[in-house]
Amino acid sequence: MAEDRDALRIVDAHHHLWDLEKHFYPWLSPDPLPPAMAGDCTPIAKTYGVEDYLADAAGQNLIKSVHVEAGFDYTAPLDETRWLQELADAHDFPQGIVAKASLQEPEVEALLAAQREHRNVRGIRHMVSWHEVPKNTFIDRPDLLTDSAWLAGFALLEKYDLSFDLQVYPPQMRDAAALARAHPGTSIVLVHTGMPLDRDPESRELWHSGMKALAEQPNVTVKITGLAMFDHDWTVQSLRPYVLETIDLFGTERCMFGSNFPVDKLYSSFSAIFDAFKEITRGFSDGERQALFAENAERIYRI
Repeated sequence: MAEDRDALRIVDAHHHLWDLEKHFYPWLSPDPLPPAMAGDCTPIAKTYGVEDYLADAAGQNLIKSVHVEAGFDYTAPLDETRWLQELADAHDFPQGIVAKASLQEPEVEALLAAQREHRNVRGIRHMVSWHEVPKNTFIDRPDLLTDSAWLAGFALLEKYDLSFDLQVYPPQMRDAAALARAHPGTSIVLVHTGMPLDRDPESRELWHSGMKALAEQPNVTVKITGLAMFDHDWTVQSLRPYVLETIDLFGTERCMFGSNFPVDKLYSSFSAIFDAFKEITRGFSDGERQALFAENAERIYRI
C-alpha cells in the first residue's frame, strides 16, 4: 500500500478547520455538547488547524484540498471565510473554499458578492438536511428546498459563478433533483454520499432511487465522503456497496473522494479511509482512479 500511497495524487474534496479560541461553532462550543448525528463530538471539540490537518494526511500523497464551511456562527459567515483565506495565503492550503450563506435571507446577494471577493472561494454550502429525529437534523424546517425566498437566493449563485454544496437526506432528493433541473447553469455538488444515515431496506432503496434521480441531472456531481459518520464500525466491505453504487450511478467523471476530517477522525484515520477507497477502486483503470482521487475535484472546484 505504501507504493500506492506515493503514486496516487489526492485532492481532498471535503474537510474542515476551526479555531475554537477565536471563533464560535454552536455544535462544538457548548458544555456539554448537544446530541449530534455524528455521535459524541467531544474528541474533536478543540482547535484543528492547517498543521493538524496536514499531519493527519501525512501518510497520503495529498496535493490540494477543499475546505467546506464548518457550522460557523451563522451571524458572521464572512469571519470564517476571511480566516480561511488568511490560512490559505500563509500555508497554500486549502486551495478551494466552500463558504457559508443562508440563501433565504433578504441580504443574501450582498453576502454572496462579499464571499466571492475572497480569492479561494469557489462555492456555497447552506446545509438543508432535515430529519425528523432532532439530533439528526441540521435545520428547523423541512421545506427550504421549495421555499420561494430560498429559491430566489439559490438563483443568484450562477450570477456570482458559485457552485453549491448540497447536503440533503434521501427523502429530500426528489426536490433536490427538481432544483438541479431548474438551474442547469449552477454546478451542484452532493455531499456525504447522499447522507445514507438510515439503513433499513426501505431507507436503503430510498437512498438509491434518490441518488439515481440526482445522477440524471448533468449539473450534479457527488462527493463520496462522510461514510464513517453513518457507519461508526465501518469496514472496507461495509463501505464498498455505497462507494460502488454511487460511482455506477454518477460515473467516474462525476465523483470525488474526501476525508470529512476531522469529523470522520472520530471513527477513522485519514490514511485508513483513503486506503479503503483505494482498495474498493483497485479494479478501476489508472485514468479512472486519477479522476476519482484528484482530477475531478480539481476540475469541479477549479483549483
